[in-house]
Amino acid sequence: MEIKVTTDKNMATLKLCGRLDTAAAAQTSAEIDAALKTLGTIEGLTVDADELTYISSSGLRILLSLAKRYRNFKIAEVCPEVYNVLEMTGFTKMMSVSKALRRMSVEGCKVIGAGGVGTVYRIDGDTIIKVFREGTSMDEVQTEITMSKEAFVLGMPTAISFDIVKVGSQYGLVYELLDADTLSACVRREPEKIDDFARLYAGLFRQLHSIEVPQSSSVPKALDRERQQVRHLLRYFSQEDVDLMLQIINAVPEGNRLLHLDLQTKNAMVQRGELMLIDMGEIGYGHPILDLGHAYSAMVTLVGDYEKIIGMPKELGTALWERAINYYFEGLPEETIARRKAQIEVVSCVRNFSWLALSDSFPEEVVNQCKSLFAERIANRRDYILEVCKTLDDWTL
Repeated sequence: MEIKVTTDKNMATLKLCGRLDTAAAAQTSAEIDAALKTLGTIEGLTVDADELTYISSSGLRILLSLAKRYRNFKIAEVCPEVYNVLEMTGFTKMMSVSKALRRMSVEGCKVIGAGGVGTVYRIDGDTIIKVFREGTSMDEVQTEITMSKEAFVLGMPTAISFDIVKVGSQYGLVYELLDADTLSACVRREPEKIDDFARLYAGLFRQLHSIEVPQSSSVPKALDRERQQVRHLLRYFSQEDVDLMLQIINAVPEGNRLLHLDLQTKNAMVQRGELMLIDMGEIGYGHPILDLGHAYSAMVTLVGDYEKIIGMPKELGTALWERAINYYFEGLPEETIARRKAQIEVVSCVRNFSWLALSDSFPEEVVNQCKSLFAERIANRRDYILEVCKTLDDWTL
């Protein structure tokens, strides 16, 4: 029997590997106690039973002792044989116990989208799977499912996954009955219909931004998360640079509208002439300018391989964006539209860099590229950017 203890902030995970039988129970219990004592004070413990193949009554007593010791206690990734034992002995009623996840492979599958959070693959004509980046926790995956369901109830056209799987050591969400293509793929395949696709894209933004998020919702406040992400950039940028980005974010007006916050064209699926969202990891509520700024950062000023990330040539993507934003503001005076576009561009400057906070494992060359672009896009334009920020309050909802 082998054990391994890891921590994440004030939570600990105890991984059990092998057979927890009567012969091994006493030594295993002593090793667990010794390992947990080195952690100091922790608020909760998860037993990772992914590699636990057998458990005896002595092993059950160890789990019961741990459950009494830690208020926030759960057993996860339990194989069917061990789960049956826990169920028959009443453990599944006394504490949180979850079965091992179904395992899937994406080998040979087509990539239809990729970003900082994960990669989306097509399994077959009706099934796609979003594989989260290495290190994503189960709680983060569950949060995305919760946000997807809440956004769906509020009126956002989104696919909802009810099946969490494992792909190697990473988590995945399976979406079924999605016989559809990404908006990027459709535009690339039929560029002559770019105007129709732009109207769909603009209509999706307008639909989202017409939804008012009630105070009772669990959808997070977008500005709070944006500030948190910018502060995380102190690992890459100076305090002065971070403060300048925070000045831009702090100028964004408050709002209560539903925001996707990563609505680039690979995150929208065209299904029977309508758009459906598949990536809900960043949704929040706030002012629409933040959502449009994020999208502008992806569709126009993306840092990285545009065609690989967005899924079409840059000239096609920027042309789609220009048409879509004009449709979004359709009916407003030309002077107002020009001002709104300038405001969106300024707010987008932060997203050019804040997405680095989504992971601590981006390649060094990507981080260095962002750092070298900071002077060009923000620092050297400081006065202009701050002047535009003074006008953001005129964008009323």
